[in-house]
Amino acid sequence: MTPSPPTSSTGIRFGTAYYWEYQQSPDLERDLDLMARARIDTIRVGESVWSTWEPRDGEFDLGWLTPVLDGAHERGMKVLLGTPTYAVPPWLQRKHPELAVVRAGGHRIPWGARQEVDFTSPTFLRYAERVIRQVAGHHGGHPAVLGIQLDNEPGLHLIHNEPVFERFRSWLAERYGDVGRLNEEWGLAYWSHRLTCWDELWRPDGNTTPSYDLAWRRFQAELTTEFIAWQAALVRELVPEDRELTTCLAYQRPALHDAELSKHLTVTSGNAYYLPQDALARDSPVEITWFATDPAGLLQAADRMYASRGQRFWVTETNAGSIAGSQLNLPPYDGQLRQAAWALVARGAEMISYWHWHTLPYGAETYWGGILGHAMRPGRVYDEVAALGAELEQAAGDVTGLTPDADAGFLYSHESKWALTFQPPLTLDGRNPDRDSYERVLATFYRGAVDAGLQVAFVSQVKRLPVLVAPALYCLTDELALELEDYVRGGGHLIMTFRTGYADEEARARAEVAPGPLRALAGVRYLEYSTLLEPVPLHGLGKRDAARHWADGLELEGAEPLARYDHHHFGRWPAITRHRVGAGTVTYVGTLPGRELTAELFRRQRPAGLVTAESPQVTLHSAVNARGERLWFAHNWSDRESTVTLTARATEVTGHREPLPPGPLRLAPFDVRVVK
Repeated sequence: MTPSPPTSSTGIRFGTAYYWEYQQSPDLERDLDLMARARIDTIRVGESVWSTWEPRDGEFDLGWLTPVLDGAHERGMKVLLGTPTYAVPPWLQRKHPELAVVRAGGHRIPWGARQEVDFTSPTFLRYAERVIRQVAGHHGGHPAVLGIQLDNEPGLHLIHNEPVFERFRSWLAERYGDVGRLNEEWGLAYWSHRLTCWDELWRPDGNTTPSYDLAWRRFQAELTTEFIAWQAALVRELVPEDRELTTCLAYQRPALHDAELSKHLTVTSGNAYYLPQDALARDSPVEITWFATDPAGLLQAADRMYASRGQRFWVTETNAGSIAGSQLNLPPYDGQLRQAAWALVARGAEMISYWHWHTLPYGAETYWGGILGHAMRPGRVYDEVAALGAELEQAAGDVTGLTPDADAGFLYSHESKWALTFQPPLTLDGRNPDRDSYERVLATFYRGAVDAGLQVAFVSQVKRLPVLVAPALYCLTDELALELEDYVRGGGHLIMTFRTGYADEEARARAEVAPGPLRALAGVRYLEYSTLLEPVPLHGLGKRDAARHWADGLELEGAEPLARYDHHHFGRWPAITRHRVGAGTVTYVGTLPGRELTAELFRRQRPAGLVTAESPQVTLHSAVNARGERLWFAHNWSDRESTVTLTARATEVTGHREPLPPGPLRLAPFDVRVVK
């Protein structure tokens, strides 16, 4: 008997990636029935199988997906249909080996993985358009189709193919006008790099000029945006107007500017992977990788997705079981799937979709766990997903249209990230550059804000939030510096870190006393700085901590010291200062402080709310729904029971939906409770 269809007109879409074509013994009806019982209402299909859609050049097989679409429609499910352009078929790479991506150094990426081709090539685009027209044209109008996913996780490679380099040279000529200006802007008198004509521009493979590298990264991100925009315009011709357009973003991609790319979508989608079990606890160290290693990392991923368009988003991939390959088998503890889902919902997710339905018996992701394991039988993970699906369905009216609250804004700068990848300030081993320096500084302060109980929004321009953080904002324009000053004078609290304001928009170190245009605003100056090869004791704000990796030699020019180094040399300088300007304040942090002191910088800004918590293992987040009601999400990330305090009467959204009096509210281990 077919289960009754799940409701999905309101609330949160609940989904999974479903690859019927991968299965050796497919049982479509059984799979879809199991999904329906779990209240899964959205499936994602088709994005990875160009060779199935077009097994031979110009020969298409499109009907194999029809039973999946029909079966989903019968059960009230919707389908996200992918264009298969990120995984090319063998016949195409054999016919056109020149399409292989060329890396720095001239080596071609061998075929055998995915995204190995130069997607800017007119030859590739001709084949891509053909398959897109076939797939989207044939299936895009099916009543089950919710939208089209354009490509998948774009921006994986910096493409060094000769035609791309020629385009880059033209791009520079259009941007700068003549080589004389380029010589001046980039300082090309250095090491005899001065050009007399555009043909003399050297390839990026051996480049050592920071401004060149920043331009190259900007250009590569534009290529990625251009490719997705091209697909969006093509697909829009082929499908009904009400179909959503999206792509699944992996935010760590080197050739990606998510905000610019998302302008060509109707909804932002992305990955929200995390390492579960003990890693999903508040005391995990900051680790910069493609998956989160603590709750703050998971929340940060969600906040980045919300910021891409400044609106609610879809999580098209998140853990169902183990991630990261055969060597790291960490299925989530009981309750952690539910915790992660509700955390993403709290920060604006309109869809939670698991990758994937069934664990594959072959291929590169053999041990990337799905909702069903290799045995294809429902187990503990399926049961938890089904319970979560029922809970989300029950709460649909309350969680429709959620807009997350924010107490602190973090200025995110792609240009600063790219520039500090090329010339990183940090080293983790005392010798080699930490190419993740920008993300490490950002993550340290983001977690400090979360530890202090603040909610974060990433912004690309100054917004009037109570706190604004400029983490390693290296490439600072004069215009943005003036906006920061207006923000502070108007009553805002600006927190800036080392390397903020040190360079201009061309990644040129400013020839002025640091922090350059922010010097008067910060009330400090510095003429020297140092790498810290070992942690240095630090005290201030009632905390003893340690400074790590970096120290600006701050000299006071109106600011007051908040923390100092305990050191025979660095002790002459404050590590953290505060300066009152107009109605606002500026906190300057000249090092990378430890966790306690970082949180203390934000703690005085914590707002009052319906729910309060004191345990470091508990996070609180709030959001306003479409009815104007504020919901509070209380997470206990530990294996120990905890409590929060309700400051007024409330109603529970999860569980029994019962009225709750003011006072303690129990949180079981790995629990989340939602109240309004």
